[in-house]
Amino acid sequence: MINTVWLRSFCTLVDVGHFTRTAERLNMTQSGVSQHIRKLEEQLGVALLIREGKQFSLSGAGERLYVEAQAILSALSHLEQQVVEDPPYEGLVRMMSPGSVGLKLYPHLLELQTKHPKLVIDYRFAPNSTIENAIADSTVDIGFMTSKSILADVSCTAVAEEPLLLVTPATVEEPSWERLVELGFIDHPDGSHHANLLLGANYPQFQHSQQFPTKGFSNQIGLILEPVSRGLGFTVLPAHAVEAFDKTECINIHRLTNPASETIYLCRRRHRVVQKRMETVIAEARGWLQSSQASGD
Repeated sequence: MINTVWLRSFCTLVDVGHFTRTAERLNMTQSGVSQHIRKLEEQLGVALLIREGKQFSLSGAGERLYVEAQAILSALSHLEQQVVEDPPYEGLVRMMSPGSVGLKLYPHLLELQTKHPKLVIDYRFAPNSTIENAIADSTVDIGFMTSKSILADVSCTAVAEEPLLLVTPATVEEPSWERLVELGFIDHPDGSHHANLLLGANYPQFQHSQQFPTKGFSNQIGLILEPVSRGLGFTVLPAHAVEAFDKTECINIHRLTNPASETIYLCRRRHRVVQKRMETVIAEARGWLQSSQASGD
């Protein structure tokens, strides 16, 4: 393998055209430059310079080496720059969160990307178990979860609270227990968990979500309220998912006497270095989650 220090000395000599000035540029002695050229010639087994007193010209092999070496040294310089640099607004950031959190964050992160087009946001919606495994496997950089990870490699920090809301068709004025049983439940992947938290805190009769007839199910966060808006049942959802629904005139949002919420955790792989672009995205996401909590959205 060619020594890149010798190669750099050779290319600098060709560019400058003089041994003494090359030594000055490289902060070396003239004999040191000559030694690099000689070692390079010995390694390659060819003469690179045609020496004419204190002057020189390139041999055919020297000309070919110079052309190839320029590309190699340029690539090495670019590689070094890429490794050392850690720009805050450039590069790929891979994220995951449950759907409700994603509905809140993704539009704001797209605004951030619009301001800084070299920043690339890869955002996936997923359940908590998928998110924590992806973080542990380093297939995502940042995760937001609504429960703390049980994996030793995943670090979780509470950053916000997201209220849970009871949502019925617009025609329901008072969500009595009897009325909810009559309506039936529109279920979703976290439906039972959300119902346990909110309904369990507000209805003495509540034991589990199976007490309500199931009137539908959707695993698409943006569609769960569609059957509710058509009068087919009620559901319990996080506030960000309710906020994103555009048919607000067709639903009624009930804030019950005893509020319930989910904690949102920022999750990362433990001991992994957080690059500046990730810090940028984390700061943006935390800001929006905490501002929405403060405003009561």
